[in-house]
Amino acid sequence: MKVNWYPHNLPFQHPFTISKGTKTHQPSLVVSLEQFGLTGYGEAPAITYYDITVEKMMADLELKKMFVEKFAFTEPSRYWHYLHHLLPKNPFLVCALDMAAWDMFGKLKGKRLDTLFANELTPVAQPPICDYTIGIDTVEKMVAKMKEKPWPIYKIKVGTANDIAIVKALRENTDAVLRVDANAGWDLDTALALIPQLKELGVELIEQPLAKDNWEGMKVLFERSSLPLYADEACVFEQDVEKCAGHFHGINIKLTKCSGITPALRMIKKARELNLSVMVGSMNESTVGSAAIAHLIPYIDHVDMDGPLLLAKDIATGIAYDMGKVIYGNGPGLGIVYKGNEE
Repeated sequence: MKVNWYPHNLPFQHPFTISKGTKTHQPSLVVSLEQFGLTGYGEAPAITYYDITVEKMMADLELKKMFVEKFAFTEPSRYWHYLHHLLPKNPFLVCALDMAAWDMFGKLKGKRLDTLFANELTPVAQPPICDYTIGIDTVEKMVAKMKEKPWPIYKIKVGTANDIAIVKALRENTDAVLRVDANAGWDLDTALALIPQLKELGVELIEQPLAKDNWEGMKVLFERSSLPLYADEACVFEQDVEKCAGHFHGINIKLTKCSGITPALRMIKKARELNLSVMVGSMNESTVGSAAIAHLIPYIDHVDMDGPLLLAKDIATGIAYDMGKVIYGNGPGLGIVYKGNEE
């Protein structure tokens, strides 16, 4: 097996702001694994508030390159287990390698990943369509961003003093489904005051209203909320899923944070056992990482994989969007063509 890696700094179409800050570019690392004459690709974006940079991922790869390559690969779950112990403090890098392993495995089997996942997961009756995220800005600019991109479902980033004014202005300009993501930006009193008003404005669900460690507050909010509540920052790894029962109605799985497709499959199964709804979310991945999310769509309730739509520049082809419906090619594995090394 041979491993390679390619750093990128992907520009956003608009500055992207959430309650934690603003960025104009998304740093990201693409990795490739080559064996059997086949090459698989994976991606991990770097997120500053998780303290993992592209430079850190590349340094760890350089240090452990020999061990990454020496594994006798047969199938992805065994490889993930090996990587999980090899790189215990870098789940983002494990994710990229796990994704590349799945892509290579799909090509080896000659099958798309969504068909391989059918061996482990039960399909939903109606696959979800993808939302489009409106980052925090002035009310006028948020409305303008929405009008620029007519879409059936919007995810609205909030966590400001003007949250109701923002959602009200957006609602006045669209009949689309609205979801609200507070990114842990509210306290309990704020959430209790805002949620009934957001329900009146036709909001469908709320993501991570309170701080990720405010489990007592979430228990109160879970019992009193008139809208479904989804864990994001509070549900990072597999062991977090069980904690979310009785505190949230659903979970948002991020492949990068949980360390890849392999643990995400187990998280989906566990959530189903606990009667939790499942969203799989984006961390502004390019088409490389977004393709991995796309292949989970037949097995989940909501999908947020609009990274390629938010970026001004992409580094792969293989995913198309038709008003929220995600279309991927029939090629095996992720079904993508990586073009980043042509820059």
